[in-house]
Formats: sequence, structure tokens, C-alpha cells
Amino acid sequence: MKLRPLASLLPLLLGVSLLHAQDPAPAAGPPAATAPADGAAKPKKTPLGKDMSKMNAAFRKLRASVKDPAKNDDSLALVATIKEAAEASIKETPAFTAAQPEADQAKFVADFQAKMKDFVADLDKVTDALKANDNATATTLVAALGKDERDGHKAFRKPESH
Repeated sequence: MKLRPLASLLPLLLGVSLLHAQDPAPAAGPPAATAPADGAAKPKKTPLGKDMSKMNAAFRKLRASVKDPAKNDDSLALVATIKEAAEASIKETPAFTAAQPEADQAKFVADFQAKMKDFVADLDKVTDALKANDNATATTLVAALGKDERDGHKAFRKPESH
């Protein structure tokens, strides 16, 4: 009778000992880079792509903080980050330019630069509104910048193939 409780513990003890016998867990650290499943290498980011990524990260945070007057200092810093990257991007050429007819490429780049200059001017308006503690206006301006961003991506960024 006393063996029955011990017999029920035997599978549990075997299971625990098997767990310890397995290979040790890999060392902590970043996961190894893997190639995409289709075997194609991921294209490197262009300088413009890097600027746009920096803008995107800051813009996402700005959308959340711009409504709160207590976060105006943070919002102003985010606007400054976006503006710096936007000004740098004006000097860049979108990769999608090469896909345009040769006769239209100069106009394509000029249109891109004009849109980016307008974007920078609108960022100055956001800065002014935040400095005046007019978060309602700043929020409206940031929403308009979001629409400008989407429109600009449709016009100047190569469509992604899925």
C-alpha cells in the first residue's frame, strides 16, 4: 500500500530528470540574423530611408504627446527631431525617382523637395502652437501633417510588392 504513492511519483521524477538532461539553453543575446524566407536579401536603407524612419518614430510619439500640455517640452523635442530629419531629406533623392520616365525625373525630385519644404514650414507652425500652449491647434496641425505624410508616401515612395 505504501508503494502506490511512490509509484505515482516515479513518472514525475523521470520527467524532471529528462528535462535536466536536455541540451542547455542558448546563451542570452540577440537572435541570429536570418535571411528572408524567399531567399532575397533585405535591401539596405538609403540615407533618405533612414531620415524617414527617424521622422516616423518621432511622429508616432508626437501624435500621442501633442494633446497633453504637460508634455509640451517632450513634444517640442519630437518636432525638432522630425524637422532635423525632414531638412536632411530635402537634400536626398527618393529611390523611386529611378522608376520615373527619364524626362520626368527632375520634376519628380523638385516636387518631392517642395513637399518636404512645405512639411518643414508646417512643423514650424506646430512649434509655434506648442510654445503658445495651444495644444488644440497643435493637435489639428499634427493630424494635417499625418495626412500630408500619407499623401507624400503615395506620390514619392515606391509601392511595396507583397
